[in-house]
Amino acid sequence: MRRRWRLPRLPWPRPRTARGRRWRTGGVAAFLLLLLWWLQTEPRQSWPHAQILAAIRQVESSGRDDVADGDGGKAIGPFQIHFVYWQDALRAEPTLGGSYPDCRRRAYAERVVVAYMQKYARDAWANGDAETIARVHNGGPDGADKQATLGYWQRVRRHLP
Repeated sequence: MRRRWRLPRLPWPRPRTARGRRWRTGGVAAFLLLLLWWLQTEPRQSWPHAQILAAIRQVESSGRDDVADGDGGKAIGPFQIHFVYWQDALRAEPTLGGSYPDCRRRAYAERVVVAYMQKYARDAWANGDAETIARVHNGGPDGADKQATLGYWQRVRRHLP
């Protein structure tokens, strides 16, 4: 009788090694950390431009058009626009025309905000990223990175659907 040749049988499951256990433990720990980070991170939502502008206007002027000047007379209109903000928007979009006092009119002020956002927060504006837009409006071109603008964002967030 002829004997058949067979492959040696491997023990199943494979014996665990110290290195294998460490890798699995590290993988589980990394997974748990990612899961906790994901659960604590508020998902970024996208809003239409009109809703974002309305929320900012609500925070800046309680939604009114005839609002008193803010910041000791340094900010005007329903969006409380500063002179340098207006200048930056005008440089970015020269077709805005007008003058700084025109920022007291809602339609013109909205155009100024849009021009400013298209210059300093182009991606956020395109994606409807209300947090970045609000923080840049409040803190300038680097406003999205400033810790001081987080409270402003929370106030704007309350006015978004």
